[in-house]
Amino acid sequence: MRRVGIFGWGVVAPRSKDIEAFERNLASGESWLSPFNGFGPDNFLVGKPDFDFAEYKPWIDARFPSSRFAQLEKKMGQPSLYAVGAFIQALGQNPGLEQELQALGIRAHVYVGTGLGDLPTIHDITLDLHRAQRRWDRFWADPSRNAALRQWQETREARPGMPAEPATVDELERDQAEEAWWHYWASQSTELREYLGELREIEALGVEGDVESAKLAVIKEKRTRNAKLQKKWGAPEPPWNSVSSNVLWNIHNSPASQVSILGKITGMTFAPVAACSSFGYGLKLALDAIQRGDAKAVVLGMTDPPPHPLVVGGFYNARVIAADGTVSKPLTALRGTHVAGGSVLWILGDLEHFTAKGFKPLGMEPLAVGVTADADHIITPSKEGPTAAIHAALTAAHCAPSEVGSWDLHATATPGDFLEVETLRGLLPESVLVTARKGTFGHGMSAGGGWELTAQYLGYARGRIFPTPLQNAELNKEIGKVHSRFVFNQETPTPSGVAGKLSMGVGGINACVISRPWR
Repeated sequence: MRRVGIFGWGVVAPRSKDIEAFERNLASGESWLSPFNGFGPDNFLVGKPDFDFAEYKPWIDARFPSSRFAQLEKKMGQPSLYAVGAFIQALGQNPGLEQELQALGIRAHVYVGTGLGDLPTIHDITLDLHRAQRRWDRFWADPSRNAALRQWQETREARPGMPAEPATVDELERDQAEEAWWHYWASQSTELREYLGELREIEALGVEGDVESAKLAVIKEKRTRNAKLQKKWGAPEPPWNSVSSNVLWNIHNSPASQVSILGKITGMTFAPVAACSSFGYGLKLALDAIQRGDAKAVVLGMTDPPPHPLVVGGFYNARVIAADGTVSKPLTALRGTHVAGGSVLWILGDLEHFTAKGFKPLGMEPLAVGVTADADHIITPSKEGPTAAIHAALTAAHCAPSEVGSWDLHATATPGDFLEVETLRGLLPESVLVTARKGTFGHGMSAGGGWELTAQYLGYARGRIFPTPLQNAELNKEIGKVHSRFVFNQETPTPSGVAGKLSMGVGGINACVISRPWR
């Protein structure tokens, strides 16, 4: 079977603008979390990515027209930009990687996914649409532009589907009542129908004659006529004009597409999405593709937006996030996790192919990934699903449980930590040295598992396991009864044997990665 190595990696994480800062920060054993204040003053801590896209401008300017950087800044959301930054970092780990990925043609793949997608961009565009729709409906519901409303004001007869007048509604619900009232009367406006009729005539203009020149002429003519129409009616911009096309440029596959475009990589490109297990799932796909011979290299990554009120609020109401303004460490009081954003990206390659060309592998050797689904509960992990994933990974890696030296938990500082440790001890011996790192950088929905693996690989390459924020005295007593060997706030020499890593995703999706130090 073909062996696989990592030949480049990059990170955007809390307090870590790149892979070098990430490694330096790991050595401290401190938490990287900071106050959120996304709702105004609040009690949440989050992992805010340290990132400045301008640092990557020289790289982009050296390869593309000067307008490209500005286009990316204007059109792409943070998840895509984080992924691009991590990709450029990864190319710098082995000189010549960029050229080799291009030379491989369709045998170089790009798998870059996301946990939640670009929610901040979608949120902002949704608000723009909501505000524009509100202005639009209010304009056409004004009695001076609505003959139907003027007629009703004279008779006040009940009409089918007519909502309550805003003035009759409780003050706390008046905003919604106004919107319903305006929307209803806008739909009754004969004046709006007249406006739309004139707009249809403009939009019906088609391209005739030479396509390229006629296309530009039609665009210009439509713009001119539309401006006159708006001036005639004094109308605000229609709500459909308020929806930025960035809603299309920032769908889930956009980070993968941008890496493909900027790297000039022409092989299979898509976004794997498996919640908190996304990186492990993507790694399995990458290993499978290389070992089958479908690919010689795979650019694998995950990227999440910066912490956002939609995510923090959603996690809070799912009862899995800490909200008391202090760091919630896994394996302690089980008060909940912390949301984080950023990116992680690896460049994996056929070991024989890449080393023959002089490239040097990094970190450790990924041996196998076991993936399963609980088929049970959307948020509460089962025992059977993770157990099956661990068994599958060990079997594929040709490793016995006794050969496992260290293990990194998914551990989110929720009650699931106890079950996870209990499951682990049902399979592995007491000698296994265990880490849990979400108290360090928080929980990136898709990137978190990749950060944890990268921390594991960086440590093994240096012969040590980086410390965690956990202190011995804080260990949950019930968890301590099940297992006692954890990495606390002091670094530890790496034990002999292979290293394991488990991720458990929303929806009951599990991924277990088995790796070994380079021999």
